[in-house]
Amino acid sequence: MELRTASSPKDAKYYTTERLREEYLIDDLFRQGEIKLVYSHIDRIITGSAVPAGSELKLTAGEELRAKYFCDRRELGVINIGGEGTVTTDGKTWTVGPKEGMYIGMGTREISFASKDPAAPAKFYLNSAPAHRTWPTVLIRREGTPSEDVVIIKDENKKELGCLEEANHRVINKYILPGQVQSCQLEMGMTELKPGSVWNTMPCHTHDRRMEVYLYFNMPDDAFVMHFMGEPTQTRHIVMRNEQAVISPSWSIHSGCGTQAYTFIWGMVGENQDFDDMDDVAMKDVL
Repeated sequence: MELRTASSPKDAKYYTTERLREEYLIDDLFRQGEIKLVYSHIDRIITGSAVPAGSELKLTAGEELRAKYFCDRRELGVINIGGEGTVTTDGKTWTVGPKEGMYIGMGTREISFASKDPAAPAKFYLNSAPAHRTWPTVLIRREGTPSEDVVIIKDENKKELGCLEEANHRVINKYILPGQVQSCQLEMGMTELKPGSVWNTMPCHTHDRRMEVYLYFNMPDDAFVMHFMGEPTQTRHIVMRNEQAVISPSWSIHSGCGTQAYTFIWGMVGENQDFDDMDDVAMKDVL
């Protein structure tokens, strides 16, 4: 598990391109046959991936957590951006298709990942936060019939925003948040840009009570997103390629503009779960 310390906006304004990427970029995710985890001191979020290719992959706490098992004191969100796979939690196996997700509650002792077809492996994207109580483990689907342990994303949590004229026509799919899937503090969702749109989260905002991580994907190799970060009057950028993630501290904006449409997964951890608790930044005030 890789460790990242927190950073100050007073320091970040002086970072070079290389230092910005070293502090905030999470690269080389989705390596076949491996689990990769990055532990950030910013709200103690863990961002990672699991790509089972042939054999099952087991998620363990490692030395860094000083815990008996990964979810000993943590909750876990999972979204699959690859082929069909399975997640096994304490002996129960869940089939998780493309763009389906899971919430796995604190106290789950054994977690493992497998792919249905190793030639087209599942790509499980992971966000984890410290937890103070156990909430039920559930499978999250965008369509279908709900059941006791299968949650279907509600229509009101598939929010269409923006317009093509402003190049930000997008649909926000909210997977984990109050009223949809209960958690202690973790929130996750997926935003899909419509063809012809390239901007996300603009006008931009910060939220002092939560940090955020973005995973950008569904981009060809020759495409990229200019991810804008920093204080609103001290903006910086990081060039993001396909299937790379970026850490956004609570004091930083988090917005992007791509060479073409793309998809991104957002995960938030912090003091509250009020999705609309944002400090909006007027377009004229961005520097």
